[in-house]
Formats: sequence, structure tokens, C-alpha cells
Amino acid sequence: MARVVVARELPAEAMRLLEPRAELEVNRGEEWSKEELMARMREAAALICQLTQKVDAEALSAGPKLRVVANVAVGYDNIDVAAATARGIAVTNTPGVLDDSTADFTWALLLAVARRVVEGDRLVRSGEWKGWDLMLMLGADVHGKTLGIFGMGRIGRKVTERARGFGMHVLYQSRRRLASEEERALGVEWAEKERLLREADFVTLHVPLNAETRHFIGARELALVKPTAYLINAARGPVVDEAALAAALEEKRIAGAALDVFEEEPRVHPRLLTLPNVVLAPHMASASVETRTRMAVMAAENVVAVLEGKRPENLVNAEAWERLRLGTGD
Repeated sequence: MARVVVARELPAEAMRLLEPRAELEVNRGEEWSKEELMARMREAAALICQLTQKVDAEALSAGPKLRVVANVAVGYDNIDVAAATARGIAVTNTPGVLDDSTADFTWALLLAVARRVVEGDRLVRSGEWKGWDLMLMLGADVHGKTLGIFGMGRIGRKVTERARGFGMHVLYQSRRRLASEEERALGVEWAEKERLLREADFVTLHVPLNAETRHFIGARELALVKPTAYLINAARGPVVDEAALAAALEEKRIAGAALDVFEEEPRVHPRLLTLPNVVLAPHMASASVETRTRMAVMAAENVVAVLEGKRPENLVNAEAWERLRLGTGD
């Protein structure tokens, strides 16, 4: 049987799919170091990994029998896809299944920071709440405001759908502008980056992490936003320059922020930890039982497909499949 390395334990449904089809080595404890992972990859035909495992060219070189790396995530910036392709190693991800959950959580963050839910919770728990007061914990209304969305992919569209219930005007900017009929159907308006930042009351980020989007929101962008605006990031941490964001919040050049992801996870910029107008979540946008289970099962299905000689449904690097099929990897 083929050997499959599972870098972090998966939900039972995914494990049941793999167990009859492969010899499994599963990490059920603390996360392996890169060296430990590489040692386990020497005989592996497949690796199932998560965002916390950095599968770079060096790691891939440790697996001469490796045929597939299945990431339990939509994003795959933790994997050197070019190096995998050169070696004829298929890379797969788990798109689609977490769109609704991530959009839901984006709205949870947005509402929490706008209406000061976390601050209110802390006040009640501290015992310092003295009762109702007309001027207590005043936040910002969401309904009828302008929402600016960067990234109109699957998640961005789901966020847009939810904005309708709040009667919001939606501006968007993306790598590809939608066709006019799509814009009308979604009820969105295209805007250049600068205009979106100047006009939006709430800015949400749904862009992938790459060379172009690293520090996509930095000091220059934060200087454009309204002092009453809020920034929500449920994409990737390095999309936002955390030091610049902390400075803008401290100087009250922006009303608040809600972050589910960070530049150097699990480290959070220390200045953000001290600010009351920031909601901080531990990278949990897709963390529902149903969604995380579906993600793991999809990753397992991708591995099973490759082991059976079938093209996986969620292949990131099509060229690698041709190399793998023809046996022409480096």
C-alpha cells in the first residue's frame, strides 16, 4: 500500500476514507518541525498538510516517491508550487467548501468591531458595568453604509450576498472586473483602489497572498480611509502591514479593525494587543464542524484520486499532472 503522511490529525470522516487505501503515518501530537516532517516524507507517496506546514523546495526534495501534496485549505502559499511542478508532484487545495463559513465569519468580525461586542463583553465580565446609559458603548451602524470589498472571488461574492440584508452600497476591486451583467446581478459597483478606500465605511479583504498583495494595505492606503472606517481581514495576515495598522488605530486615523489572520502567526503585533478597538480572532473563519470536516474529506479525496491514477478534482498545478502521468518529473 502507498504511504501517506498526515501532518496533523484530521476529522474521523477523512481518516475513514484513507485508512483502507493507504498506510498512514499521522501526527496526533505537537506539530512536527520541518526536519521531522522531511524525515517522514522519505517513503511517502502523499502528504496531507495544513497552512502551518511550510512545504518548500527543500522539504519536497526529501520525498523522492511523493506524488501529491494535499493542502487542507483554499490558499496554498505555504507550498512551493513551482518546485512541486518541476518534480511532477500534484498540489491540491479545498476550494468552495468554506466560502459560506468564511463569509459568515467576516460578518461576525464586521459586526463585532462596529458594535463593540467584544468590548461590551469585557465590560460585563469585569464587573464594572453600572447599568444602562444613553452614551455607553456607542458604536457604528452597519445598515445603509458603504462596504468596500477587495477580491470578488467566491468568498467576496458570498460577503456581497450578505450585504444585501443590510441595505449596503457595495464597491469592489478585484484582479478581474466582473461583466456588467454580473455586477448588476450582484448589485455591486467597480471602483479603483483609491476610491474604494476613500468612500467605504467598511473594508473587507478577500485576496490571495502573493507578491502583489503582500502589504496590500499599508500606511499609504490607511491614510486614504475615513477616520470612521473599519478594516476587516479574513484573507491572509501579510496582506496587511500590521505596524502601519497599529499606528493608524493609535492615532485614530481609522475607527477600528477586526483581524482573523496575522503576519507572523501565531504572533500578533504587540501594539495591536493593547488596543480596545481591535477584534482579534485565532484564524478561525472556516472553523465550523461541518466546514472543517468537508475540507479534510476533500483533501483525502484528492489524495485517493492521485493514488488511484486519477486526476484530482482540485488540482492547482495542471502541468504537474502531465509530468506525473508521463513520469517526466525531475
